Amino acid sequence: MNIDFKKYADGLVPTIIQDMKTNKILMLGFMNGDALEKTKKENRVTFYSRSKKRLWTKGEESGNFLNVKEIFLDCDQDALLIKVDPAGPVCHTGADTCFNEKNTGHFLSHLEKIIAQRKNDPTEKSYTSSLFAKGINKIAQKVGEEATELVIEAKDDNRELFLGEAADLLFHYLILLRAKNFELNDVIQVLEKRHAK
Repeated sequence: MNIDFKKYADGLVPTIIQDMKTNKILMLGFMNGDALEKTKKENRVTFYSRSKKRLWTKGEESGNFLNVKEIFLDCDQDALLIKVDPAGPVCHTGADTCFNEKNTGHFLSHLEKIIAQRKNDPTEKSYTSSLFAKGINKIAQKVGEEATELVIEAKDDNRELFLGEAADLLFHYLILLRAKNFELNDVIQVLEKRHAK
């Protein structure tokens, strides 16, 4: 990989970070030769911070590291694209991307966190907490009920009722996954493995 660090006056090349699973652009940073070498060596993205005037590994304070999967150099040899598996939200705002995209996956991730919180720190007024308190059998029963209601609505042409039941099923399915100590991403990984065959 022959990168032209001298093309820019500050010796830094723009580096685009992309989620390897969703293909969403997560952030833009800058690298010098040392930052790139450290990134390759540790398999975690390290930038050169122009404000701090030093190397800066993304996640060094938050723990939300950018685990490197692939590195690409553009055709002019003056910009990088790094595909990563992020260990958590990328933006300092808590969002999964710095570009404020509307991201359905981000909302589902947010919803999963709320469900986990209701399990680990239950409150009396929470419907979700009450389901966890009733145990796995009740949770599984609710998933079955919601699936049946969705099937019934699928036979009709009422868009609002169908989508409402679909949302109910997805919500209770996420609760069931959490009750079994899994996340939606665990299911996605199974699907990805099947698709790769």
